[in-house]
Amino acid sequence: MDDDAVYAARIELIDFPIEVFWDSPTEAFVSDLLDGTVQLPDESVTPALDEGFEVLDTWIGDNRDRDPGSVQSALDREYTRLFVGPRPPVLPHETYYREDTDFLGEGVAAVEDSYAAVGWEPAEEYPEESDFVAVELAFLRHLVERQREGSEAAFGYERVFLDEHLLQWADPFLEDLRTEADAGLFLAAGLVLRGLLTFEDELVAQMVPD
Repeated sequence: MDDDAVYAARIELIDFPIEVFWDSPTEAFVSDLLDGTVQLPDESVTPALDEGFEVLDTWIGDNRDRDPGSVQSALDREYTRLFVGPRPPVLPHETYYREDTDFLGEGVAAVEDSYAAVGWEPAEEYPEESDFVAVELAFLRHLVERQREGSEAAFGYERVFLDEHLLQWADPFLEDLRTEADAGLFLAAGLVLRGLLTFEDELVAQMVPD
């Protein structure tokens, strides 16, 4: 696999949990999943990714013959139950899972400092706070895009962001999904998220040694 194909695969992998967690998945996205437009890997990658793809494949098989609109409506209800509430059992924000800052408190500024260091701002269509899972993943995607364009410094920024932010809360977030989510799309996305972070962490460690 050449470099361009590797970058395309990395970005596609990051895009999947962004699409799932950013808001209730759209009917078009659900339709693409059910009709096979989204291709799953044939070979083992990492344990978490493998488990995530297995959960996703089972969910696709269970829903392939259903109307995408009906599937989307069910996902909308689950998304609301999990992440919106009232009293949602899973809060996909970094500061919710960290003990060194209050939920949506000063820790959000630390996340925003990471964005500002490379001159990045969340797109206006992201209405959530800067520590929301889809926003942090959008920043990760931006760093990978910069690497693709030849920025060696972006590897260092990614390593710091993984160590100081995403990897600090990915495990408890996934455990909450294991407990609260159905064995379907949202759990699959959480597993893929955890697996891609391991993959990215190992990759950038090769580019930015201690």
